[in-house]
Amino acid sequence: MSPHGHLQPMISSQASAISGEIVVPGDKSISHRSVMLGGLASGTTRIEGLLEGEDVLNSAKVIAALGAKVERDGAAWVISGTGNGALIAPAEPLDFGNAGTGCRLFMGLLGSYNFPSTFIGDDSLSSRPMGRVLDPLRLMGTQVLNEEEGGRLPVTLQGPRQTAPIEYEVPMPSAQVKSAVLLAGLNTPGITTVIERVHTRDHTEKMLIGFGADLTVETDQDGVRRISLVGQGELKGQDILVPADPSSAAFPIVAALIVPGSDLLLPNILMNPTRIGLIITLLEMGANIEITNERLSGGENIADLRVRSSTLKGVKVPANRTASMIDEYPVLAVAAAFAQGETLFQDVGELRVKESDRLAAVARGLEVNGIACEEGDDWLKIIGDPDGKNYGGGTVVTHLDHRIAMAFSVLGMACENPVSIDDGQIIGTSFPNYPELMNGLGANLAVKPL
Repeated sequence: MSPHGHLQPMISSQASAISGEIVVPGDKSISHRSVMLGGLASGTTRIEGLLEGEDVLNSAKVIAALGAKVERDGAAWVISGTGNGALIAPAEPLDFGNAGTGCRLFMGLLGSYNFPSTFIGDDSLSSRPMGRVLDPLRLMGTQVLNEEEGGRLPVTLQGPRQTAPIEYEVPMPSAQVKSAVLLAGLNTPGITTVIERVHTRDHTEKMLIGFGADLTVETDQDGVRRISLVGQGELKGQDILVPADPSSAAFPIVAALIVPGSDLLLPNILMNPTRIGLIITLLEMGANIEITNERLSGGENIADLRVRSSTLKGVKVPANRTASMIDEYPVLAVAAAFAQGETLFQDVGELRVKESDRLAAVARGLEVNGIACEEGDDWLKIIGDPDGKNYGGGTVVTHLDHRIAMAFSVLGMACENPVSIDDGQIIGTSFPNYPELMNGLGANLAVKPL
């Protein structure tokens, strides 16, 4: 079932064009971390542009349950933090809903506290393995008092009297695992070090430095990063402006590329180099994307994008690009369906342990809508057709995954035959008011009444 207890189907029908300007919600990754570190810092943190989706709001509720004061001030959020090392034991289980990022990061943060914390979530989150985060926490002395089979929720953690710093090489590219270890290191004496061979999104490192943590990053000649954090330092409240989320921007971008006659402007998009794999790939496919007004804000690269409908060609997506676009593969598959020739996704096994088995969900969604594809254990090949006249007409099973729902809503915008989606309500976890905003650009999304 959906986070609200029922499914709310949505139908996406052909659009004449996707044009105008859309203000994309604030970046989800930065929003989660702003709320967490604001609640942990001494003093006041003021956040503007926060993504007010369900996932981030759940993180705000959790940090409040741990002792921080969280308030709205007009369009801004104001958080009065507890100070590093001063979180209080929660009175009840911490409910993360559908938020895998929030859950895993808070596991790291609370893994160093000498009190029990129980983590729960919706059916989708409860099916996702947490072992990759629990393994390094155990090395730091965290006890896993309770877990379901395979490290699944509900999970109860109990930190030691004094957490042990570790040097940990992340076994797979994962910003969440890296971040969890660093957050555990905040309340740990000594130096906690994370080694990553593939550069994953680095918002945690940048934001920790911004809040005053003693953190250094060294990169060797092979690109291996060594991230070291001195624990038990003071964090100080900050003023934060959250840029627009490139993962959310991916959906209107691809819609504008594949719907003829489209011309779309997207301002203030986060252009962190670890997050623009989709943009790079679409440009390689021949996308007409103009990047303008490039600038820095709060240590992050941002820019305005202008996107026009384009003739696309199939490409082989490099395996080393996976970490920089892991959430964008579902909508890239839709773009590939309208490209000339074959598009190959390589080394994307990580997609099988996201909010759903995204690799399988994408393949089945393509197939039921008449799009040829081939699926392997960690790869997907899409055979595109720029005409795509016979596409659509199928019903997509989202498996409670917001990105599957949005990706196939984009497919319907370019098909003569409508595409049905079993649950459009799940989109609210990351992109509030998505149907209304897209319809304002020329989409034809109809949410069925309950």
